[in-house]
Amino acid sequence: GASDGLTTVAVDAVATGGQAGTSSRIENYLGFPSGISGGELIERAVIQAHKFGARLMVPAQVSGLTPQDDEYIVTFTDGSRARAGAVVLASGVWYRRLEVPGIDRLEGISVYYAATVHEASLCQADPVAVVGGGNSAGQAALFLATHASRVRLLVRGGDLNADMSRYLVDQVERHPKIEVLLHTEVRGVSGEEKLESLMVEDNASSERRELRAAALFVFIGARPRTEWLRGVLALDEKGFVLTGAEAQAAADATRWASLGRGPLLLETTLPGVFAAGDVRSGSVKRVASATGEGAMAIRLVHEHRGKTGNLVRSAGP
Repeated sequence: GASDGLTTVAVDAVATGGQAGTSSRIENYLGFPSGISGGELIERAVIQAHKFGARLMVPAQVSGLTPQDDEYIVTFTDGSRARAGAVVLASGVWYRRLEVPGIDRLEGISVYYAATVHEASLCQADPVAVVGGGNSAGQAALFLATHASRVRLLVRGGDLNADMSRYLVDQVERHPKIEVLLHTEVRGVSGEEKLESLMVEDNASSERRELRAAALFVFIGARPRTEWLRGVLALDEKGFVLTGAEAQAAADATRWASLGRGPLLLETTLPGVFAAGDVRSGSVKRVASATGEGAMAIRLVHEHRGKTGNLVRSAGP
């Protein structure tokens, strides 16, 4: 947005970069053939955003979005407000927590929802477990295998190919330190000051067994950060933001009549409010896709507003 001449403010409630920033290694992003950590990628992105004059507000949490004339008032939890000619929603998702008795007291100590260098350094030479069957779980398992003595990948389903990219499946299955346990779910955790072992169950046979683990890394999906948007614009049944043709089917026709058009490709049921990345219904949950959608959204902002205007990107929310 800033590089395209828009006055741009990016808002994040916790830290810049969202889910991508917590990824241990991203290997399928164009231009980084040997891969790059999410932290390094986001660090470069921040430098680039500052270079073009974008203002990054962290931490700042958005609590409301109100149409006013042909613009929008973005309200923050501290009571402050910002006026914007267009808004791009890129608020991503929340990580789903593993619902296991007693796990709460170990979260942040030896139960984690991200696998970065910091967490990996805490479990060197120890066996660890990763829960999940998607790309994030596969990336985490490969990264942790360079630090831990053994990595067990616990997958609820019966096919690693169901939700994981083929290139990751190949690497995971070939790695000598990674053991894939299909049809496996965590039923209990043991350990006083830190995790010592897991009780897992084969959901096909109901057989239970104990696995030694010094740390547990959980990647079991996420839900969209859209609670603050309910009643403001249209969401799908899971809470993801509707855009394009889906938004048009749910839009208030009277709101769009004066524009003589319906929602653009990434536009929501509110004119001038766009969605990009994981928060958008039907999006491909990949860093490259989210980046591409962000660039597309800026092009559509110009189409909506002309070549001048203000942009607030809400991320975090």
